[in-house]
Amino acid sequence: MRRTALLATVTAIVAGALVWPAARPADAAPATFVHPGVTVSRGQLDFARTQVNAGAQPWKGAYDQMLASKYADLNRTPKPRATVECGSYSNPNYGCTDEREDAIAAYTDALAWYITRDDRYAKKSIALMDAWSAVIKDHTNSNAPLQTGWAGSSWTKAAEIIKYTYTGTWTNSGRFATMLRDVYLPKVINGSNSNGNWELTMMEAAVGISVFLEDKTSYDKAMAKFRTRTAAYVYLSTDGAVPKTVPSQNLDTTAKIVNYWQGQSTFVTGLTQETCRDFVHTGYGISSISHVAETSRIQGQDLYGTDVGERLRQALGFQSKYQLGTAVPSWLCGGSLTLGLGPVTEVGYNALHNRLGIAMTNTQTLTQQNRPAGSNNLFVAWETLTHGDNPS
Repeated sequence: MRRTALLATVTAIVAGALVWPAARPADAAPATFVHPGVTVSRGQLDFARTQVNAGAQPWKGAYDQMLASKYADLNRTPKPRATVECGSYSNPNYGCTDEREDAIAAYTDALAWYITRDDRYAKKSIALMDAWSAVIKDHTNSNAPLQTGWAGSSWTKAAEIIKYTYTGTWTNSGRFATMLRDVYLPKVINGSNSNGNWELTMMEAAVGISVFLEDKTSYDKAMAKFRTRTAAYVYLSTDGAVPKTVPSQNLDTTAKIVNYWQGQSTFVTGLTQETCRDFVHTGYGISSISHVAETSRIQGQDLYGTDVGERLRQALGFQSKYQLGTAVPSWLCGGSLTLGLGPVTEVGYNALHNRLGIAMTNTQTLTQQNRPAGSNNLFVAWETLTHGDNPS
């Protein structure tokens, strides 16, 4: 019987009746989610804590900067509201700044808890998350998707650390999860056809929420949109004569693509869709690319080894060069750039240079020059502390 069964199995394989499981795609949801696993891992937290407690630089300076910020204030009063209304450039601003900064504060307190083991910080982080999960129902007006992405990115980083490392109790963690599922995820998961930093930030939030909720379907959907958008955001010469596009945007002529790329018609490796707009928004896009790649790495996949890593490397290098003062050629953005990249280089630099050994001279110079990297007061915070030269 055993020999007969084995023969039948072999015959079926040869005949193609049985198919071995395909290798899991580099961006597919893991079989089991890793926690804490949104942008920063337990190993990275442990490394940062060890360095801070040893008084080592740049981590001690980065920690002191964080603790001295308004976000670490234990007397902070949360300002939740049922409807956060954000127009273009946050005008009107009904709860937009309050929500983003309360979310960054929750993350800041979670980091402070992990490093100090001072319960007051964990409890403050929980109080901020609880205040919003008890009240918020919707985001409205034109900037709602972006606002939801910004706040959602910080909320999930805070929640991951508290839920999976705090030794006390978080009674309302289920309510917080419901808030993410019902209020945040629907607003970001379907993406955006606006400038690329919007969809990248929205997918960052969607991926983080999916990890916290252990929602494999949403994780896969968000990752697919992220991969398509990243390819359409950073140009590589291997893409061809013009950049890749997002199908739903119907950028089906060179003229349309040039217009979408802020009028830039000469495409070179490392240029982004928003380089000629300004470096501030470009920095948002680069930051979200690095955050999603880092989350994916923690979850067991390596997007750094795909075109995502190459696009991130080239975008960092190209923008860093000009941020450092290289003269702008006439063919690039009409010979004029609006600088201001922001504190966005640590995660990608650490992953690509320190972990993978890739030379990144300009990015290294800019990263070290800007240490300790603080917060952009939107969704980026304390990345010298969490990722600066962090081998974990």
